[in-house]
Amino acid sequence: MNGELYQSEKFLPNGDYYTGYWVDNLPNGQGKYWWTDGCMYVGDWSKGKMKGKGIFSWPSGAMYEGNFKNGYMDGEGTYTAPNGDTFRGSWLMDLKHGHGIKEYANGDCYDGEWCRGLQEGHGKYTWKNGNYYIGEWQNGTICGNGKLYWTNGNLYDGNWEDGLPKGKGTFNWADGSYYVGNWSRDPDELNGTFYPSESLLEGGNFEWDPQQVFNVDLMGCTISPNDKVSVLPSQKTLAVRMPSKRIESNVGSRTRRLSIDASPESELSRLQLTDGVGTTATSNSCSDIDALVTLLEADGHKDGSPIKIPKIVKRQGITISKGHKNYELMLNLQLGIRHTVQKHGPPPSLELEPSAFDPKEKYWTRFPPEGSKNTPRHQSCDFRWKDYCPKVFRALRTLFKVDATEYMLSICGPLRELSSPGKSGSFFYLTNDDRYMIKTMKKAEVKVLLRMLNAYYDHFRGFENTLVTRYYGLHCLKLNGPAQKKVRFVIIGNLFCTNYTIHKRFDLKGSTFGRITDKPESEIDTTTTLKDLDLNFIFRLQKSWFEEFRRQVDRDCELLEQERVMDYSLLVGVHFRDGNGTGILTPSGCKTPIENGTTEVEPIHRFSRSDVDQLLLNPAGLTNTSLGINMPARVERTFRKNDLDLQLIGEPTGELYDVTLFFGIIDILQDYDITKKLEHAYKSIQCDPNSISAVDPMAYSRRFRDYIFKVFVEDN
Repeated sequence: MNGELYQSEKFLPNGDYYTGYWVDNLPNGQGKYWWTDGCMYVGDWSKGKMKGKGIFSWPSGAMYEGNFKNGYMDGEGTYTAPNGDTFRGSWLMDLKHGHGIKEYANGDCYDGEWCRGLQEGHGKYTWKNGNYYIGEWQNGTICGNGKLYWTNGNLYDGNWEDGLPKGKGTFNWADGSYYVGNWSRDPDELNGTFYPSESLLEGGNFEWDPQQVFNVDLMGCTISPNDKVSVLPSQKTLAVRMPSKRIESNVGSRTRRLSIDASPESELSRLQLTDGVGTTATSNSCSDIDALVTLLEADGHKDGSPIKIPKIVKRQGITISKGHKNYELMLNLQLGIRHTVQKHGPPPSLELEPSAFDPKEKYWTRFPPEGSKNTPRHQSCDFRWKDYCPKVFRALRTLFKVDATEYMLSICGPLRELSSPGKSGSFFYLTNDDRYMIKTMKKAEVKVLLRMLNAYYDHFRGFENTLVTRYYGLHCLKLNGPAQKKVRFVIIGNLFCTNYTIHKRFDLKGSTFGRITDKPESEIDTTTTLKDLDLNFIFRLQKSWFEEFRRQVDRDCELLEQERVMDYSLLVGVHFRDGNGTGILTPSGCKTPIENGTTEVEPIHRFSRSDVDQLLLNPAGLTNTSLGINMPARVERTFRKNDLDLQLIGEPTGELYDVTLFFGIIDILQDYDITKKLEHAYKSIQCDPNSISAVDPMAYSRRFRDYIFKVFVEDN
């Protein structure tokens, strides 16, 4: 009954239950869905999403009744918490946002504006004893200008900070006395003038301590804490098979590619949180779920057709288990790491002696299978383990705020081997929590890293926001026996360790020779790293971020130029958001069709959709945002003209999308040695010398910066 609406009762394989209207294997229309953890939704559905009027109830006794949109509490609605607190008002993407009235179980009440789930803007708070405050709020606390009225007739009118008078203000008494001055909890900062009433003057009473306001008058004026919704409706997944559609198009002579996400809830649906009734709290690690998307676009013009987003689960890499050719190598590596971390404690200071950076500062340890005084017994072969400059890397891990135990457990857990080696022939291994990558190295790369280690360390100490690759350890493993095989490797921070889906990856250098992906269209997925000539975006950063970005790229390139390295690149990961949640990407701020054939303009909120998406994952705020990590931004689509196939940056189209960006400078260990000089000479005969990657470090740095500052621009 494909496409036919019918009423059905479904007992789903995982124990969930649904009764109501059904179409294309999805709830559609009126229906009731009951999850095995006790959550239940009764109301309107649209293609498997809670949309329209409905009631969502939790096993804790909490309940929301109101409007839903694309699986979120969105619009007008009433939420009753398990403790009896009740909120009636406006919601946006599962957060209180707009005007609302919160009645607390203890008798307090707040009537005013909300933003990101907290009181913010103008509002009135009334305590159960009759005292009330009218004025400004920020981040859930009284902050700004406002007045607090006491039932005894007293009044404070002035500035507030963190729920207390701070700055200029006036305290008035019912008898006509008042105090004007500067207010502060700190007695040394509190000063002003007391003006007694006529009755006090007659009695000769001119003394009053303003600290009494803090110690007495404000004691009962505390703000009740806001309730926390344990499991958001948008985080609940349906145990039904989502329909999969293949998108094909043959317009134009050539296709372009774009990977995008369905919506923020596609990320949130991956999180299983505890609701206080025994549900296990788990969270999928980075890249556990990736979306595969292909945009087919005619070359030379934009294709205005909507972009659909199929959902395909794909985990990057192959887990190394017993029987894998590198299983024994992995065991040896983990034994060595455990030995390194446990042997050396945290450094007493970040101030290191020059001898710590000496390339000769390295230590060999033998690991016989039967064990030794310093090493445990193991079931692998006899091998030797080398630590390069251990004091420096231990200090770097401290500088990067890495907990030693967590670091050891992360690397000593299951590893995943990426499917193919990089261009250099190096192999990559990914930790199970996606925090770290282990990369095999050539001897020449080890020498470059040791040579620049002192400058590298000073650079990280001087510039907290540096975009340069983070190195956590440098080691060598030598297998004893006839082969005498040596494997050198470095441990690197994974730039894309995030709960966001990285939909598109770019490796950008600023050269054109060979800088296009050679994979067939059918093999391009979200794990594919695209190159300069695949780029069809300009990245737009907010002014403050863009200025910091320019400064930091200049500083980082100066370091690399000074160290005579080249061939590095800016690795960029893009997470796209789709605000309508339908699986079709629409440009930000554009008009979208609605059911009655008219159009509605997406509302302008006090915080961006990128902020909303981040807040849903981290309601405490945007605390994890830094240069190159979790950065809210916009991208503008570009296109290249048919006669300019080697055009590095396409023509802007004005089509903008909200994104979260992750980026950093990688592959910084390529020395401009004789091999690279010969490569430059050979390729210069075949093509324009400026188009090839292998150029002098000074020229490379200049070209890299010129290109990057055209790809990344200020968002006006």
